[in-house]
Amino acid sequence: FPSGGSPSVPERSDVIIEGMAPPQRVLYPPEKISMEWKQRQRAGAGLHNLGNTCFLNSTLQCLTYTPPLANYLLSREHSQSCHRQDLCMMCSMEEHVNKALQSSDTAIQPWAVIRIRRDFKLGVEGDACEILNHIVNAMHRACLSRRSR
Repeated sequence: FPSGGSPSVPERSDVIIEGMAPPQRVLYPPEKISMEWKQRQRAGAGLHNLGNTCFLNSTLQCLTYTPPLANYLLSREHSQSCHRQDLCMMCSMEEHVNKALQSSDTAIQPWAVIRIRRDFKLGVEGDACEILNHIVNAMHRACLSRRSR
């Protein structure tokens, strides 16, 4: 231990998990990630239920109020460099989070995210875990796409 008597904490970039190769591409530099809100946020707009969309709405609310993700989406950094020709989940989530947190409306309709899933049907019940998995995987694919550099 250093003279302070506690183990030194390595820098984030110095942490290497044994048995794992370093990432081939850094999607967002660790030093830019903030676990706290970069700007003080008021409670944003709620979400209208468009017919059994409560599972989607609850998932979107969780993602919207996750500070590291929201900070990134509010910066619009992804959409400024996205060159995808088809629908992009990161661009859709940027649109949704910016609208939800900056709207003066008490509630908005989550069309930005609904339109991205081709098999989504209004009025049909869904599962929050399933839609969360779909959204996160689609955001991941959008970030790794060669068309969005």
